[in-house]
Amino acid sequence: MAKKEKRSRSKSKTRSGGDDPAIAADENVSTVVSDENEEKDVGLETENEDSTAKSEKKRKVDGNDEEDGSDKKEKKKKRKKKVKRDEDDGADNNEESTEALSSGEKTGFFSEQTFASLPLTEETMKAISNMGHEKMTKIQSKSIPALLAGKDLIGAAQTGSGKTLAFLIPIVELLQKARFHNRNGTGAMILSPTRELAMQIYGVCKELLGEKSTLTYGLIMGGANRKTEAERLRKGVNIVIATPGRLLDHLQNSPGFITRNLLVFCMDEADRILEIGFEDDLRAIVKMLPKERQTMLFSATQTKKVEDLARLSINPKNALYVEVESNSREATAENLEQGYVTCPSDKRFLLLFTFLKKNKNKKIMVFLSSCNSVKFHAELLNYIDIPVLDIHGRQKQVKRTTTFFQFQKAKTATLLCTDVAARGLDIPEVDWIIQFDPPDDPREYIHRVGRTARGATGSGRALMFLTPQETGFLRYLQAAARVTLNEYDFPTSKIANVQSQLQSLIEKNYYLNKSARDAYRSYLLAYASHSHREIYNVHELDLQAVGLAFGFTTPPRVDLAFSARGDKRNVKRTNKNAKQKRLGSGHGFSASNPYGKREAGDKRQFSH
Repeated sequence: MAKKEKRSRSKSKTRSGGDDPAIAADENVSTVVSDENEEKDVGLETENEDSTAKSEKKRKVDGNDEEDGSDKKEKKKKRKKKVKRDEDDGADNNEESTEALSSGEKTGFFSEQTFASLPLTEETMKAISNMGHEKMTKIQSKSIPALLAGKDLIGAAQTGSGKTLAFLIPIVELLQKARFHNRNGTGAMILSPTRELAMQIYGVCKELLGEKSTLTYGLIMGGANRKTEAERLRKGVNIVIATPGRLLDHLQNSPGFITRNLLVFCMDEADRILEIGFEDDLRAIVKMLPKERQTMLFSATQTKKVEDLARLSINPKNALYVEVESNSREATAENLEQGYVTCPSDKRFLLLFTFLKKNKNKKIMVFLSSCNSVKFHAELLNYIDIPVLDIHGRQKQVKRTTTFFQFQKAKTATLLCTDVAARGLDIPEVDWIIQFDPPDDPREYIHRVGRTARGATGSGRALMFLTPQETGFLRYLQAAARVTLNEYDFPTSKIANVQSQLQSLIEKNYYLNKSARDAYRSYLLAYASHSHREIYNVHELDLQAVGLAFGFTTPPRVDLAFSARGDKRNVKRTNKNAKQKRLGSGHGFSASNPYGKREAGDKRQFSH
């Protein structure tokens, strides 16, 4: 059976005509779900009728293309050549660039400077070489020399630009130069907004130090054994990588934690730390640290709160501000193909189901708005034999850690997650970012899609689900983040027709019904608390249609008077009570068999 292929006839960021380019989509429509008769194809195949001379570079946007090893190597070579051409073009067209940046440049991903040009120790240079790095990225070339010279620094750069090594290399060099030992206590603290990002920084630090280094390093974060952490801190940990809440706890309550010799305090993803409610903790931490120290503050976005934090923690007489942007004036990566699909509320799950079913050989991240929604959709999809992983804030730390590394190492997998996974994480070769639930603002959109198309040669695709009433959000993306999306079309006839099977399953399965109720309620509460309520107006939702997407014939009653914060506490108590009741139920539900008794012939699959 011949496989049909369509190719993009324009770059995904090119738009034409219309007063509102973010919404005008008639000239640039794509197919989201492929024909059932095509061999494992799924759409997202762009097609532009107003093709120009630029359309000679046609890009394949097939959602399920399989490549052999030689094809991948060839593509990698082409991408490298493209990056080199882009850098050359940038050099030739400098006179066209009129906007000045703090860094003074808008060129390629890498600078012309090599790590060998830095005054680094032999051990550090060997580790960098073993990691496969030769040239520095822009943020590294601007930051590392200044930090080695002892400057305080505020660094702003796109996500995926190499910020982790930009602060780790100077930290390691400064501590080695000071001949730091365990008896000296902690010489450097690195703060991370999430446990997953902290683990990633820890992994890079381990790789950079190697096995022969005399410096010690440790990870302290919520969910881990506090007593074990305190004992390690008492013995001396030279480089502490931590989340804010747990670090403050140890500073206040662990008497053996020696910080008087602290040389470096580093905040990674500082804007995110502030966004998720750690502002008071950060202020308290800064006040408890020695005044004579070097401070590093790295962030993807610069907000008023970040500026306030910089004033509190940075020495203005010894500070440097570094900002690096890419060639593109857009806030997202150039080689990221971005689109949206307008989908009625009642068809949302059906479209997601169809997409995932036809893309099992891809690496996909799906973002949802609440822990309950992640939990329900993961349980449902796994139950009907669409294997997925899931990460959310209510899981035990061991589970989150295991899942994170499992997805990071996988070549093909689907991860359902909340925004806990959206910042700073370096997960290799993610093919698709699916924003099933809306981001709260344009900045959150940028950080979500930043999980793909990372680095100089990385590429990826992003798709955002919108209902017809939500397309106004595209204007905010265009105005606030300079992001323009293509519209992808989907023929309803090609979406898997499994609605009746979904409703039957949710009606009959006690456990999934309970999980669906919690997810439905959390979805509405998250929707009601959205920052752009003029677009995401919960009172204009068709609740009957929303309920169908969760498998309900008649949607449950939800009191929207509760705040999202109150909802979390309430649901947590409810879940505990429900768990206690289920343990003694006679329906076959238990911790070891949460889905209940499996009937004869129950294949747990939707047929369509």
